[in-house]
Order: sequence, then structure tokens, then C-alpha cells
Amino acid sequence: MADATLSLYEQLGGEPAVDAAVDVFYKKVLADERINGFFDGIDMDAQIAKQKAFMIMAFGGPHDYTGKDLRMGHAYLVAQGLDNTHFDAVAEDLKVTLEELNVPSELISQVMALVEDTRDDVLNR
Repeated sequence: MADATLSLYEQLGGEPAVDAAVDVFYKKVLADERINGFFDGIDMDAQIAKQKAFMIMAFGGPHDYTGKDLRMGHAYLVAQGLDNTHFDAVAEDLKVTLEELNVPSELISQVMALVEDTRDDVLNR
């Protein structure tokens, strides 16, 4: 049972847990033929570092994210055809990652709700 007095970041296990999850997540994303083309030519070390900082902030941890906002950061991808099907694929890869890492289902539900809340910004709607 999750402790509601702790942030989602703390309940997930803090920075080490986010680091592990993002590393596994991007292996899945890069192997996922539905979406891996969007990462052609991307500096994946920089991308992974930005994603870790963003997720830590989004989950209630330290605010060290200095990247673009979601709309600006994804505008060029939307111009390349990024749509709901791609967003769903990314969300699915994240959910499977969290399940594989044995994150409790109630925490996965909270993470996925946060992800869903970003859909319109990511897709520039």
C-alpha cells in the first residue's frame, strides 16, 4: 500500500528508481517499430538525461528540468506526423516497463494518469 504522505517520486523509489525505469523504457522505445523512427538522429544520452529530469520533476521530486516545455519540445515531431497512436505506443511502453520493474499497480495508475494529462500538450492540441 502506497503512503499518500510521500510524493509519487518518493513512493516510486526516488532518483535511482526513475533512472532505472527510464533506461529500461528507452530500450523498449528504441525497439518499438511503431515509434523508434522519431528518434533517428537524436542524441540518446542527452534525451535520456532530459527524460529523467522531466520525470523526476513531474513525479514531485527535485525540479532540475531545464528542457523545453512539452508543446515546444514535441512540435517538430507533430510536424513529422506524431499522433495519438504514437502517444499510445509510448504510454504502453512505459506501463510495461513499470510492470516489469514490479512497481505497485496503484503507483502505475498514478504515473499513467500523469502521462495522459500531457497528451494534448505533447500533440500540440
